[in-house]
Amino acid sequence: MTLTKDLLTLEALNAEELWEILKRGNYYRERLDKGEKAGKELKGRTVANMFFEPSTRTRMSFELAAQYLGAHVINFAHQGSSLVKGESLLDTAWNIEAMAVDCMVIRHGTSGAVKLVADNVRASVVNAGEGKHEHPTQGLLDLLTIWRHKGRIEGLKVVITGDILHSRVARSNIQGLTKLGAQVVVTGPATMMPDTSDWPVEEETDLDKALQGADCVNVLRIQKERQEQGLFPSQKEYFSFWGLDQSRLSRDMLLLHPGPMNRGIEISDRAADGPNSAILDQVTNGVAIRMAVLSLLNERSGH
Repeated sequence: MTLTKDLLTLEALNAEELWEILKRGNYYRERLDKGEKAGKELKGRTVANMFFEPSTRTRMSFELAAQYLGAHVINFAHQGSSLVKGESLLDTAWNIEAMAVDCMVIRHGTSGAVKLVADNVRASVVNAGEGKHEHPTQGLLDLLTIWRHKGRIEGLKVVITGDILHSRVARSNIQGLTKLGAQVVVTGPATMMPDTSDWPVEEETDLDKALQGADCVNVLRIQKERQEQGLFPSQKEYFSFWGLDQSRLSRDMLLLHPGPMNRGIEISDRAADGPNSAILDQVTNGVAIRMAVLSLLNERSGH
């Protein structure tokens, strides 16, 4: 089993390990639906949320996941920390670990930063989103959402649309979906599309063509700063070519969005709030999947 004390990437996991996490996530989702939020799996353990980038859903869901499992939780805010005085990331991590912390949940803007910490601490480390690299728990919660709605993943056609080039969410989704047998199609403006020749995906330049026969579409957030970089001419033009409206969705097509949403840019109100949308369900599944990850890592680390 390659899932040991850390979860840094879905690329390192095989299908069996992915299903183990998904099944446990489904178990916790069922517990949450019953209002069962007083678990003891992490009783006596301490989880540190270390977020070096802004976050709402990921940070709060990790905090709640740990609390629902009975852990103590500390939230680290780098703006008010010794990092602003020049302390290094590793020195910060070592000092936090010295306070008897068992698990560090880290979001960082630099690819490789989370692995650097994981390689140098005894505590478990979870990648909560890192640079343009990966966002493994987002990929897992998306997989769980698709599985719960569609009853399977193998054989499904899943379209990922938007800013593929800069998206860690896209990378984690592609890793997880293809390992579990889904067909993945990526689409978006040419200026936001990386070289996909080595990726196990199909590339389509037209959104409507990409959506033909799709079972699910995952809409990525457009970062508004990309317009300033000249990667797309205007928000209105972007929505015309690449925006998801209800009219583009077939009756049974599942709609996902990792959030935060830019309504009217990459997605319309009608689509986001319509019958195809599983966006809020993703949020609930985020808590469940993070409960699964934290509990499994606690077991794997030998605690």
